Amino acid sequence: MATVTSTARSLRNAGVVQLQNELQPYPVIDTVVTDEVVGSLKGHKFEPISLAKVEKLLTDPHSACLYDRHLHALNKVIKHYKNAFLLKDLVQVFKILNTCADRIDENEVYLEPLLDILKIVGKPFFKEKSSDETSYEQIAIQSISQLGYLMRCNEEAVQLQICATILSIYANTSPGNEVQKLCPCSYQFSRMIVENSDVSETLVKSLALIDGNLTVKLEVLHVLQELSKYSELTCAQMLAANAGSRVCQKMLDPDTTGLLLFRSTEILWNLLENGVHEELSRQLNDITCVSVLRDAFMQTLTTGFSTYDRQIRNDLLVLMTLVLAASSKSPFLETGLIKQLSLLATFQEIKTHNPFLKHFRIQTNPEDFEFKKLLINLVVVVSKQPINLHILSENRLLLALFHYVKSNTTNTGPQQWSPAQFEEIQLHAMSALCTLSPILIQDYMSCQGNTRLLLLLEWCVSSDDYAGHGNSFHGSGGRGNKRAQMRYCIRIIRAVVSTKDEAVLQDLVDQGTINQIMGILVSAANSSDVDDAIDIEMQSDMLIILSSLCEMDIHRKELFGSEGHGIDIVTHYLKMNPVKFTSGLGHHRLILATVDAVWCCVVGCYLTEDAFLAKEGVFLLLDLLENSPKSMHNLILGCLLDLCENSKTVPHIRVWRGKNDQSAAHLLCDIWRKEEHDLGVRRTDDGSLANTEKPLMGELQESQELQSMPASSPSQAIVDVVENMRAKIHALFCKIGYTELSGMSTEDYVTLTIIEQYLNLKMGEVWLEMMGELEIEQIRPVSPDQEALETMTRAITEDSKSVFLIQHDLLKAQNDQDLTDEKEFYAEIRENYKQKEKAINDWTEYVTRTSNHNVLKAAREKQEQSVEASRINVKHKPGTVLHKYEQPALNTTAYSGRNVLIESTPLHLTGGKLKDYDAKTGTVKFKETIIYE
Repeated sequence: MATVTSTARSLRNAGVVQLQNELQPYPVIDTVVTDEVVGSLKGHKFEPISLAKVEKLLTDPHSACLYDRHLHALNKVIKHYKNAFLLKDLVQVFKILNTCADRIDENEVYLEPLLDILKIVGKPFFKEKSSDETSYEQIAIQSISQLGYLMRCNEEAVQLQICATILSIYANTSPGNEVQKLCPCSYQFSRMIVENSDVSETLVKSLALIDGNLTVKLEVLHVLQELSKYSELTCAQMLAANAGSRVCQKMLDPDTTGLLLFRSTEILWNLLENGVHEELSRQLNDITCVSVLRDAFMQTLTTGFSTYDRQIRNDLLVLMTLVLAASSKSPFLETGLIKQLSLLATFQEIKTHNPFLKHFRIQTNPEDFEFKKLLINLVVVVSKQPINLHILSENRLLLALFHYVKSNTTNTGPQQWSPAQFEEIQLHAMSALCTLSPILIQDYMSCQGNTRLLLLLEWCVSSDDYAGHGNSFHGSGGRGNKRAQMRYCIRIIRAVVSTKDEAVLQDLVDQGTINQIMGILVSAANSSDVDDAIDIEMQSDMLIILSSLCEMDIHRKELFGSEGHGIDIVTHYLKMNPVKFTSGLGHHRLILATVDAVWCCVVGCYLTEDAFLAKEGVFLLLDLLENSPKSMHNLILGCLLDLCENSKTVPHIRVWRGKNDQSAAHLLCDIWRKEEHDLGVRRTDDGSLANTEKPLMGELQESQELQSMPASSPSQAIVDVVENMRAKIHALFCKIGYTELSGMSTEDYVTLTIIEQYLNLKMGEVWLEMMGELEIEQIRPVSPDQEALETMTRAITEDSKSVFLIQHDLLKAQNDQDLTDEKEFYAEIRENYKQKEKAINDWTEYVTRTSNHNVLKAAREKQEQSVEASRINVKHKPGTVLHKYEQPALNTTAYSGRNVLIESTPLHLTGGKLKDYDAKTGTVKFKETIIYE
């Protein structure tokens, strides 16, 4: 019975469990299907191997002689990494490369695997994640640097493959097969790691190791050429390795291909464009490099006839120009290159029998045209070294350049350039003459330079038809006209007259230059065309030429003022609108040249000065002084000061009135105050002296320590007189006087007190400096000199105190006057209020009388009493009949007559007169309003 029960219980439990299992849901298993299973991945599957084991196999001393196993392992690496290496594996890869490179000398079995691995390195590296480029950046840079160090291997094939690999990495052009789950690095990353590595510096240094192998040398130069083409960082690294000198010295090594000179020149040109000019010039500035450049230039000049050779020749000429311009001690003269270059520059224009130029020809092709301009530019650079001038003079350089100073309508010569080419060379030659003519002035005169220039200037202003091409930098603004030729013609004359050579100046005057230039300026002044920057520049230069010609000769000044043309010119420009000074076209230079022309061409000749005064020239100068910026004030004040030597000038200055009716004295005081403010001179708020011990000293002068100066050197107090305008203002007031000045305020008189005593205060400042220097030098004057110094010290102190007391009295008088004026003003206000109160009281009494009859009667009685009291008591004779003048019981206080004036309500209360009364409605139709101001 118990067994049956147990069995039944077991069956029941089993049924319950089965039922529960049936009720529970079946679990859902997600099936993960990868791209690899589906087959959607593109490319080969990457199967990496352990590079660390390969490295250990190669470096382990126990397996050092197992060459077959080494070769098998390396081939396995090449097979598995045939598409590219991973960024994270670069460390092991380059360890393997270094090991193979070191063992090539032991066994050549490593050569082929080394070349294959280098080819794979040239392919873009693979990255597993986007962040790998940032994470492995430094590792990649160091790996590329290791690639350059492999140039130590003596195998030519390895060195060539290294160069090819570097180019492949830098260009990132090697196409690779797609690999699953990997992505090649970007083009920017590949360039960046090459530029930031020191592979370029290593390649430059490796040139010494491959000196005897032309093939490898050309390939290394090719790599350096590509690396330096666009990268400033690479050029800086190459220059740090002295690339300029190394490449230049190997430029003329034996070469059967002709590529060595080309690649070397291209590298130097890239360093010039992307590197530091000064550093490249320093490296090329030695006798060896200059000699190589000379030989290379002469080789291409004499044996090269193709466009390719002519381009290299021009590039070498630019490099030599750069070296010459960078240093004044370049060894070009020692190598004889200066003489050869000057001969080339004058070859076409000057006949020569030099065998060096016997078979040389310059054609009209673009390269030779550029070569001609480069030669002209080079001689300008050569002329900056005085030691080269005698060579330029011997080869008659100026005569060759003056060949182009002629009208373009007569283009004849040994070489028939096209009109556009001739114009460009002409302007280039004239630009060079601006520099060369002043320093070769004797050659200039022997070439009759003045005559040539004046003839060309006459052609430029003539009506002959000529349409300029306006090409190049020098031809700007000259398209369709002759302005470019005229511009440089005037520039040459300006450069020549700036030498102050009397023979040149007299020759120009004798040929009528003054009248010719004044005629051009008169035409420009009367022209209605709008002037541009070139027109303004030419007018400024012509005024400067006139100033230089007339400065030291009264006869020339009279010639300038004859017929009034010169005076009309300067007054025309002095009337220029001050707004144009900041236009950016050069009007500020024009107005400065005008003031200088007044100073040099007018001042000093009484006839010309009188004509200038008659044209109100002083008024125009003062107007300019008022409206011009501070930088022009010094020149204008100097011109006015010298003009004041003519006694007729002072009345013009005294009667002048500017803006807001200010006088010249007030304007000068205002300029003085602004000048002292800029200098940092200490003054009180009211303009009086704040420091009587140093009344004129500014912040800069006060901050400088006193030093012992030799007698030939001016002290700081003397230099201060020249560096600011205070001395000129003091001298001007000495001319116009310190009294009877109109338009002056108290502040002006306070300033005028300092101006009047400026010379005494400045002398005291010099004495104090002298005594201070004696103390520094520890020199004790003898007793009489000591007493004199003490007397001067007291006099200096008394002068400063007297100025301060005068200023104090002026300010006190002004303060008292202000108080008096204030009292009078308030008294006037009180009087006005009394009158208003009286008017109000009178009106109140009037209203009261008219509205209250009793008040009117009382006022009448009071009036009668007043009238009676005002009469004189006269004793009348007995029997005299007296008649009363007043009407009795008259209810008015006004004196009656035939006409009665009735005072009505004031108009300002009614708003106007009443008009158009309507009798029907009893209203006013219209009321006129009167506005009281």
